[in-house]
Amino acid sequence: PMRTNDSSELGKAVRIHDAEGRYIEFCKSAVTYSTTLKDLRIVVDCANGATYKVAPNVFHELGAEVIPLGVDPDGLNINEDCGSTNPESLRNAVLDTRADLGIALDGDGDRLIMVDHLGNVLDGDELLYIITHDRVRRSVMQGGVVGTLMTNLGFEHALERLNVPFVRAKVGDRYVMEQLIANDWFIGGESSGHIICLDRTTTGDGIVSALQVLAAVVDTGRTLNDLASGTGMTKYPQTLLNVEISEQIDVDQSETIQSAVRDAESNLADSGRVLLRPSGTEPVIRVMVEGQDSTQVQQVAQELADVVRSAVNT
Repeated sequence: PMRTNDSSELGKAVRIHDAEGRYIEFCKSAVTYSTTLKDLRIVVDCANGATYKVAPNVFHELGAEVIPLGVDPDGLNINEDCGSTNPESLRNAVLDTRADLGIALDGDGDRLIMVDHLGNVLDGDELLYIITHDRVRRSVMQGGVVGTLMTNLGFEHALERLNVPFVRAKVGDRYVMEQLIANDWFIGGESSGHIICLDRTTTGDGIVSALQVLAAVVDTGRTLNDLASGTGMTKYPQTLLNVEISEQIDVDQSETIQSAVRDAESNLADSGRVLLRPSGTEPVIRVMVEGQDSTQVQQVAQELADVVRSAVNT
């Protein structure tokens, strides 16, 4: 048809027929044409949210036996005791049905958590590592990986062993995206399950991210548990304590707090990490300590929290 300059045509909504079908095909295109899930039984929890119709169909059309959860939205029950923020129901369903694995999305479909056949919950760090390791295995990894200030130190150390560059962004997928663009990299994400694969799509998409993990499962012939535990990443114990404050304080300007941080970092040496971060939503300072020794991590975190508590209340 000929173009028109008639202003009456401008601003009209464009109706896309079969948008659901088009999106399903787009998601399926995130893996190779030969990828099949025909030997997998998968529990898919859609959190009574945006993916409740699409996600089960994507995995079903790729050949999987799909057991759907969280596919009865009523406008109020989104993320209610289901989805990636509440993976216990998914874990139980995987064990009860003897499924090969489980997939949990959140209400708007950009966050992903998975469960292996033994009921172990895999967070965003573990899934991001599986995706990265698989790209390295296939010699298609381009550039490095972007995490956040909360990304587990075990993830960072595992990437070092793969010789994959790593940078930390501020918490929030928008900051991960900024760093990906700035470095011209493709892979990044958060512990919460926001994973971005810019070589597959332009934003975080839980279905697309899940398919990257499933492609690794299928291509290697290994279980999700094998990929999580046998490819070189070990999550370090992490302790997070909240210290209530009556008014805002710049912890970077407190010599007492900074001296305690230096002492904590010295105690942990290269096997641990300390992070103090004011909450953006609550009147608290978050004290996070992680390291290889869980007893040491808990002790250092408590001592540091005590110093912070004393400093902010004097």
